[in-house]
Amino acid sequence: MHSFLRILTPLILLVSYAPLMAAPLIVAKEAALPPAAGVLATRGISRGPSVKMTSPEAEAPVSSPLDFKVVFEARGGDKIDPSSVKVIYMKSPFVDLTPRLKNAISATGIDFPKAEVPPGTHTIRITVKDTEGRETNSVQTLVVNK
Repeated sequence: MHSFLRILTPLILLVSYAPLMAAPLIVAKEAALPPAAGVLATRGISRGPSVKMTSPEAEAPVSSPLDFKVVFEARGGDKIDPSSVKVIYMKSPFVDLTPRLKNAISATGIDFPKAEVPPGTHTIRITVKDTEGRETNSVQTLVVNK
């Protein structure tokens, strides 16, 4: 029984501290891919939800790990559909970051603390829909220092 507890105790500690540990948002292999070709167009005035990256500040140089936070706000009393959220790293080919962020996505936004991101400038497209199907595409830029 004592040896079982010796093995179990470190595992419990590891699981309890897991949320405090950094996790990759973008890995170096993905950052090395060529940029996506074409124009990164977003639509003009829209009745779709608003998307605002609150951390880090857009295009402000930061160090990794960083807290990646995005706020969604539906318009006209509608609600955000969290299952509609897609986060794409704009590389060729596109890199779908959504599965990594699955547990960080909610109807109010994305909250992914201690995100590991390699140095460089990274362009991310966030797509979100409200319950009426209105869609917003927002292009955000992360600038990470060496």
